[in-house]
Amino acid sequence: MDKTGDAYEAEKYSHESPHSDDPIRVVDEKGIRIGEAADMYGDLASAEEYGYVSRGLKSRHIQFIALGGTIGTGLFLGIGRAFTQAGPLSILLGYTFTGCAVYAMMQCLGEMATWLPLPGAIPQFCARYVDGAMGFAVGWNNWYNSAITLCAEISAASVVISFWQGAADINVAAWISIIIVVVVCLNIFAVSIYGEAEFVFASIKIITIVGLIIFAFIIDLGGGPTRDRLGFRYWNHPGAMKAFLSTGSTGRFLGLFSTLVNAAFSYGGVEMVAVAAGEAENPRHNIPKAVRRVFWRILFFYVLGSLAIGVLIPYDEPRLLSAQKSGAAGGAASPWVIAIYRAGIPALPSIINAVILTSATSSANAFLYTGSRYLYALAQNGQAPRILLKCSKRGVPYYCIMVTASISLLTYMSCTSGAAKVFTWFQNLTTIANLFTWMSICVAYIQFRKALIAQGVDRNTLVFKSPFQPFLAYFSLVYFAIITLFNGFYTFKPWSIDDFATSYVGIPIYFLLYLFWKIFKRTSFVRPSEADIFTGKAALDAADAHWPERIPRNMLEKIWFFIA
Repeated sequence: MDKTGDAYEAEKYSHESPHSDDPIRVVDEKGIRIGEAADMYGDLASAEEYGYVSRGLKSRHIQFIALGGTIGTGLFLGIGRAFTQAGPLSILLGYTFTGCAVYAMMQCLGEMATWLPLPGAIPQFCARYVDGAMGFAVGWNNWYNSAITLCAEISAASVVISFWQGAADINVAAWISIIIVVVVCLNIFAVSIYGEAEFVFASIKIITIVGLIIFAFIIDLGGGPTRDRLGFRYWNHPGAMKAFLSTGSTGRFLGLFSTLVNAAFSYGGVEMVAVAAGEAENPRHNIPKAVRRVFWRILFFYVLGSLAIGVLIPYDEPRLLSAQKSGAAGGAASPWVIAIYRAGIPALPSIINAVILTSATSSANAFLYTGSRYLYALAQNGQAPRILLKCSKRGVPYYCIMVTASISLLTYMSCTSGAAKVFTWFQNLTTIANLFTWMSICVAYIQFRKALIAQGVDRNTLVFKSPFQPFLAYFSLVYFAIITLFNGFYTFKPWSIDDFATSYVGIPIYFLLYLFWKIFKRTSFVRPSEADIFTGKAALDAADAHWPERIPRNMLEKIWFFIA
């Protein structure tokens, strides 16, 4: 679509539309949901035939999805392996460096998602601003990423349950079946049910990680039952950085670099808030609010969390190493649980294990949601079967949910292969997928910014304008590209074909998807002056007037509105 900013403004205020049905009029007469659908599909008949997703996620849902989306099993379980491999200073630096790149990427995504808060969002941005083939590749890559991560989280949850003695003798398939049924039920009926579930899950995770950081501070200063003041004892012995694959400074650098890959997995899902933008109430207010707080979430949860682990236990802690080597169930392999045992507080490990179970279930719930919305976005792009556009009366794309949920059946592989091994395998696969998603976001933003300039849209008029652009986009793109290229460096010494395949299989998957659509449809790169930055925006602009302003009535409401 070739349309300048001035032309769009003239069209907007004259209430004329490029489609046969004026989306502004449809919003007023039929409601926001059908108005958005008519603007996207081009006619009212298609909008009423297929339906559309519903904006049922309230402000508190969006804020807690953004908060909880960054806290998964990686922070409770996965960080332990990076810690024993590289040491406390390395994980602190690794999570900080990767956190800076993730923050920069989220600024790019936040600006695009505020301009056009569409369901699924990312594949549509790539197809509109860069190339239809890129939209196809990133869309199916994102869907595959979400579906495989869904399996990984269900697998992790089934491992965590085995932590308790009474559950250890029950076939893991039973727990897998229960978790699959629960997450499907939370997604299939209404998006507001998903939002409420994530609100509760996120609240539990946030309270727990805050409590653990406070616990670490108290124990470190000698406030535990043993009255032993730890300080930075373990940074002196056995040391702050552990050499990996080599000795001296080279080994310490390789140890640090290995934490960057682990951090990338732990941050996976941070982009979830943009996927939910298409179903958020008042997205032009709630999405910028969530994105602006990304920095503080990363600083508090990950930087302080990794620092806390580093002062509580040494990286050569025998119980942690033994649990990792044997593939011990659940919290037994968590550095947090080991720290609690060392502090002499016997009741807490089971509580933390229950929270880890909640976290894994929450992540599974979230990735079923995001996977289904990526599939929905692909259908809107014409890159997936059109039947997937069909929504229920409550605005749920149920075909998308069932197709994505069917992939979760792969989790039953853990019944025979060993759940811990399957979880590690899935983790390696999804790390690369996350990185390609983030790189695609950066490329899409660079082109989006060029399109705004080419079509006469002043960035100073945007509701959310990300700072230091396009430098943040280029920084993130280069950073994630380096991690992608060298994430499997450890597979060469000693050589391991299995580890090499899991580390790099995501690269050919992405480019094969890209080349398939490029050749099949003969797509070309989108010129900035021709990029479609307006389809769907008229209905969203019209809907902005329908969202009531939230005015706090007292101090408690003022505090709550600030949080959520």
